[in-house]
Amino acid sequence: MTAQIDQLWPEPVDDLSDDELIADLVSPKGPWLRVNFVSSVDGAATTAGATGEPVSGGLGDASDKRLFELLRRVSDVVLVGAGTVRSEGYGPMRVSAESATWRERRGLAAHPVFAIVSGSLDLDPASTIFTDAPVLPIIVTTTRATAEQLARFDGLADVIVAGSEHIDVPLALSGLRNRGLNHVLNEGGPSLFGSLVAADSVDELCLTVSARLEAGAAPRIAHGPLSAPAQLALTRVLKHESTLLLRYGRAAK
Repeated sequence: MTAQIDQLWPEPVDDLSDDELIADLVSPKGPWLRVNFVSSVDGAATTAGATGEPVSGGLGDASDKRLFELLRRVSDVVLVGAGTVRSEGYGPMRVSAESATWRERRGLAAHPVFAIVSGSLDLDPASTIFTDAPVLPIIVTTTRATAEQLARFDGLADVIVAGSEHIDVPLALSGLRNRGLNHVLNEGGPSLFGSLVAADSVDELCLTVSARLEAGAAPRIAHGPLSAPAQLALTRVLKHESTLLLRYGRAAK
């Protein structure tokens, strides 16, 4: 049974359909970068997974997973840091059959492109992420990656070299846009999100607030230096039971 999602604001609407949710998620024409995260009420971005390792997936409920799928449905590319890919157990980037049909009816590829950010190119070319990918993945890396490392991904991934010691965010996003991938969905992790914020590249944040307290030493959803706070404006409030699904955009300057 699909998790019911109600809208609390800007006006109350009960039991939103997928079409009603998507109507507010389709991005404007041109470049658009949306970030999707889940957090506990006390700000934890992870919880202990089945193996005891910290993961974010355990914080989300059925409504978070429903919105997670719809966000992928409307995106050209899903951008994720390599550390999150490993810790969250990512496989090939595939959306549901329903999402694939929705995309194809609108002239999109059945599945969004999977773009993995790894400054040192510490990735396994034998992973099903590459060997079973429905669409050729992209690797975003730096000049730290050696020619030997790059050669291991020949035919398995399209490589964007953006930056030297660290990922050059504007250059990386430009590389995606040059490939026709305008609508970017970032799913983590905190360091990559922090870099996107620092580069003033975030247009929108979808934040699921899980009704639980985690305490401990869990990370926040964004990590890294920032010269000044980035002001946001609340644009939508959704609810499932005690879970809030919030949407923020850039605040007017």
